[in-house]
Amino acid sequence: MTLNELPIGKEAVITKVGGEGALRCRLLDMGIIPKTKVTVTKVAPMGDPIELRLRGYTLTIRIDDAKNIEVKEGAAE
Repeated sequence: MTLNELPIGKEAVITKVGGEGALRCRLLDMGIIPKTKVTVTKVAPMGDPIELRLRGYTLTIRIDDAKNIEVKEGAAE
């Protein structure tokens, strides 16, 4: 599943960060890297953007960017 499909309040682990070039580098620079736990905390009224909680901070990203991030529900191993 991708990050944009994760329900509010559910925790998942990032398995793959897609995208190309500057987009992928920007996502990795923000701390969105494989094996990181992430939780969707809020969704804007119109559905875009979404607010995430990871690595002890809150991050807001666009739905189009979230579609490039693959996650697996549950805790890290």
